Amino acid sequence: MNALLFNSTLVIYAAATVLYLSYLIKPRPMLGRICHWTISAGFLIHCGFTINRYLEAGHTPITNLHESLSFFSLSVVGIFILCERRYRVFILGSFVTPLALLILATSAAFSSTIPPLNPALKSKWLLVHTSMAFLGYAAFAISFGVSIMYLIQSHFLKKRRLGPMFQKLPPLDLLDEISYRCLTFGFPLLTFAIISGAIWAETAWGTYWSWDPKETWSLITWFIYAALLHGRLTTGWRGRKAAMLSIFGFLIMLFTFLGVNLLLPGLHSYK
Repeated sequence: MNALLFNSTLVIYAAATVLYLSYLIKPRPMLGRICHWTISAGFLIHCGFTINRYLEAGHTPITNLHESLSFFSLSVVGIFILCERRYRVFILGSFVTPLALLILATSAAFSSTIPPLNPALKSKWLLVHTSMAFLGYAAFAISFGVSIMYLIQSHFLKKRRLGPMFQKLPPLDLLDEISYRCLTFGFPLLTFAIISGAIWAETAWGTYWSWDPKETWSLITWFIYAALLHGRLTTGWRGRKAAMLSIFGFLIMLFTFLGVNLLLPGLHSYK
């Protein structure tokens, strides 16, 4: 059942990606609605996969890279659907669904076997810490996609090339607002994830902070987004620089999540 649900999700996300890219080429209201319902169907099946995995494993299925990448993809799609409903910007899916599909496809490269749970993970903090972290990551992923759209749109304005693509993308003010809302949603979640992780670490390893590679890079990620939000709130920092820092922060976050796990062994290395 797990394999069927996972593969079905992968196929539907691929179909949604094709539809959203088609919408980017030729936006039509009906196609936009089809895109929305397709990605929503994929999200529901993905939820079914995650629930079924939970029932089989007996714990929150975010304990290895296969499960974590899948949950990350699920979170990205969930936050995207909320943004799409709120702002009615279907074209955002052209930049977000390929990312969600890539993340889910990458999870397929890792073993889907449900291994015995690491003793350190047998804690009530598993669900709280990991879900908060991935929801925060997902919000940053949406901000990443919006920031790319912002840079493309601002490039057209700077070069005074107001062609077909310029007409399809949302205005800069709207893109900036969506990015800001995602940041203000994701940053508190990341903060809470770090705090809950420290409490969990004290319970599991006897210390709140050990400068493990994952802890160190999580703190670096936190400082990047803290600097971005501080600049926006105190000096009105907006525009291209804010978009570029949002993109940079997301890339560092990806390294924190995936690169550290694969390249820098530590207490948080679970494959």
